[in-house]
Amino acid sequence: MKKFAILLVVIIAAAASASAQKFALVDMEYILKNVPAYEMANEQLNQLSQRWQKEVEAVGVEAQNMYQNFIADKVFLTDEQIKKREEEIVAKEKEATELRYKYFGPEGELYKKRQSLLKPVQDDVYNAVKKVADERGYQAIFDRASASDIIYASPRIDVSNEVLAKLGYSR
Repeated sequence: MKKFAILLVVIIAAAASASAQKFALVDMEYILKNVPAYEMANEQLNQLSQRWQKEVEAVGVEAQNMYQNFIADKVFLTDEQIKKREEEIVAKEKEATELRYKYFGPEGELYKKRQSLLKPVQDDVYNAVKKVADERGYQAIFDRASASDIIYASPRIDVSNEVLAKLGYSR
């Protein structure tokens, strides 16, 4: 009888631990393409990026023109003038590099602007995914857009449209 009770407890414990885990997939690219605030923020970032890129390129072109003029005039310059012009060229190239870092560096203006514009939208999407997971009892929701090792997934487990509905964008 004792063996039977232990065997029964082991079987029940194994059954409880082997209960099926529920999971789903979302396609973040699809979701974000259907959120107008995200698209507007991306467009604003692209415009800023292009404007800053032109500014950086203008300083770079100016440095290059200074160098070409220097090469053309070098034979007519004294040693002191050569040194002065070289220093000006180096300073202009350094200015271009610093400007590029200021705008596009790891903690640059573009990064900060991206954080301020996209983070709220991404937080809203995360909260909607979390609500869907809580309501439907999912232990995990994977992003099929960034998971390169998902070869095939049934469309039945894709909850992207439910997430969009939670965000107020019906599909």
